[in-house]
Amino acid sequence: VLPDLMLSVSLQAVVLEAGDHLTAVVQQAKMATTRRAFAMWCYGGDRVVTWGDRNSGGDSSAVQGQLRNVQQVQGTGRAFAAILADGSVVTWGSAEQGGDSSAV
Repeated sequence: VLPDLMLSVSLQAVVLEAGDHLTAVVQQAKMATTRRAFAMWCYGGDRVVTWGDRNSGGDSSAVQGQLRNVQQVQGTGRAFAAILADGSVVTWGSAEQGGDSSAV
């Protein structure tokens, strides 16, 4: 019996033997945009992939550790907000356009 696999483990790293069973759950990736950046994630996932203009949310490295169990991501003109399963919100991008919610 194989243990539950983490998403970060590739199938190539798992050695399957005769009689083993493999169940996979595939989710469609979701995407949000700002004027100059993109964010892609899977519902319930622990990672948001971003690219584009870093001043418009294209660089999420500063908050990547907080992005756990992401339910939804929304974009404004130059910032993103991620809603997590516990109801908390993580923001990044232009502080003037909603990318800094530390005062809330």
